[in-house]
Amino acid sequence: MSILVVGISHKSAPVAILERVALDRDGVDKLLGDVLSCDHVSEAVVVATCNRLEVYTEVDRFHGSVEEISRLLVQRAGESTAGILPHLYVHYDDGAVSHLFHVAAGLDSMAVGEGQILGQTREALRRGQAQGTVGPALNVLFQQALRVGKRSRAETDIDLAAPSLVSAGLDRVSAPMGGVRDKDVVIVGAGGMAGLATATVSRLGAAGVTVVNRTPGNAERLAAEYDARAARLHDLPAALSGADLVITCTGSNGILLDLDMVRSARPDSAPLAIVDLALPHDVDPLVGGLPEVNLVTLADLADELRDSVAGNEIDGVRHIVGQEVSAFLNARRQASVTPTVVALRSMATAVVEAEMERLATRLPELDGVARAEVLQSVRRVADKLLHQPTVRVKELANETGAVSYATALAELFALDPEAVDAVTRPEGLAPVERPAGSRVLGERP
Repeated sequence: MSILVVGISHKSAPVAILERVALDRDGVDKLLGDVLSCDHVSEAVVVATCNRLEVYTEVDRFHGSVEEISRLLVQRAGESTAGILPHLYVHYDDGAVSHLFHVAAGLDSMAVGEGQILGQTREALRRGQAQGTVGPALNVLFQQALRVGKRSRAETDIDLAAPSLVSAGLDRVSAPMGGVRDKDVVIVGAGGMAGLATATVSRLGAAGVTVVNRTPGNAERLAAEYDARAARLHDLPAALSGADLVITCTGSNGILLDLDMVRSARPDSAPLAIVDLALPHDVDPLVGGLPEVNLVTLADLADELRDSVAGNEIDGVRHIVGQEVSAFLNARRQASVTPTVVALRSMATAVVEAEMERLATRLPELDGVARAEVLQSVRRVADKLLHQPTVRVKELANETGAVSYATALAELFALDPEAVDAVTRPEGLAPVERPAGSRVLGERP
């Protein structure tokens, strides 16, 4: 079994294409179910953010799996295959591990180094666990990816050097409006991005902040945290009437601020800055054509964010990711030979026991002391004969190439395939957060 990633992101497609494949929570759950029903897929996790949609799977066949998963993504785009397929990318096995670690560390983000992707990766794993689509392979992989993301931020200043999408958007609109201090701000949404936006404008000294959301309870929780005001979505026009700045970041699939709403809410044509961080966008692009409106979207921010982080921080994180990828792959290769080694030693134990039973039949006068001495000697002989092959097969497992030394060992000793398969990985899945001091399978202390 191998890890396969099929995805699309801001690096492979323009925002207009990303909007077509954007999924809400129900969409993610539906995609998880559809992916798991594919013939060659045994596990699945979907990472869906404002600028990426990636399907991580454990598969037993490459080509058939790529075709099926790509077809599912094309279907969700409502676009022709020719329109979407060129924007999809594929990573397989070692490449898939490396890609996920780069994503979790923030190296693949639109705002390189931003911290939100770590929470989004954690949420993707949690959602897969809740839907029953995560097994041991992806659980171990994602737990390690979360560790890589945390280590990158603990050992470097990548998260301090990198602007968030919120701060980048505010930078674009602040100068014309004279900064955020003493301004009235409306936040549309109540998720992670909305929380970051609310925290940012509150810290910058906004005179008043109103959190607008479709679900009143979510708006109230976020507003209470920052001494803001909560409002329902149908109160958005009223909130717009007195706003200087609007930041939208919902998971809605439709336009929330259209041209008529903005015109009606602001008949005096007072200046209004809007930062639309949603995908699909919350604001009708035509709103940006109004003379009093300064509209900034994800597409506007994409280019300037790519090179916004200090090179030294990026190099430091890349070094960490490289170390972690090598350690993970080595541990996985060594773990892959464990079933064969255990099966070989089990076979040796069975041979020793069978010979001891045969000896007891042929020499019934053998007393217990002599029998124990013979048993110990035979066991030592078996252990010494197997020691070097089992040590070498673990060492050779770390070498890349076409040779499967575990398979060769099984063939040489004529091991029963069912006996090898019976040596399973531990049952059950770890929680999303790794306990302190825990290690990935095969990792040395």
